[in-house]
Amino acid sequence: MKIYDANSQELMQVRAIERDGNDLVIRGKIFGAMPMVAKLKPAEARAALKLLDARTILFLLTLLFRR
Repeated sequence: MKIYDANSQELMQVRAIERDGNDLVIRGKIFGAMPMVAKLKPAEARAALKLLDARTILFLLTLLFRR
């Protein structure tokens, strides 16, 4: 999976999303060169959900079916 910046340039290549205890671990490379391991803790996931409004939640539910 690739994540792009605002200019549609590749920002990050995600190669794995896995569980580590109660954390979500994201492994990949930033800018095609720098290996990165990021952890998402449950409290931060809850904080991220608070950032979403109803319209964005609806968009996320349909995102997988879009081209």
